[in-house]
Amino acid sequence: MATTKSVTKTAPAKRAVTSAVTSVARAKPAPGAKPATKTRAAPKVAPKPAAAKPARSRAKKPPAVAAEQRRYYVEVAAYHIAERRGFAPGDPLQDWVQAEAEIDRLIAEGLLGG
Repeated sequence: MATTKSVTKTAPAKRAVTSAVTSVARAKPAPGAKPATKTRAAPKVAPKPAAAKPARSRAKKPPAVAAEQRRYYVEVAAYHIAERRGFAPGDPLQDWVQAEAEIDRLIAEGLLGG
């Protein structure tokens, strides 16, 4: 029963609002006023597919390292590789290539920067 009472109390209020809106809509414009024009809602445009743009990674770009700085890092890394080997005879070019790969990996991960 409580539900019925609340419905009956709110129903006249809704009717009053509806009749007020209707009477405003039917009112005549003031003399010299421009007539109201109906506007249409803008047509909804489907968003462009996400595949149209290449996906950007949210990861930070690795810091740019100057060529001189990179060469110095590789030089020091190659020395340490040879030192770990005990400076035993080996291929210095292989040490250099291994050092370049390690330095490039560290730069890409953002662990080394300029």
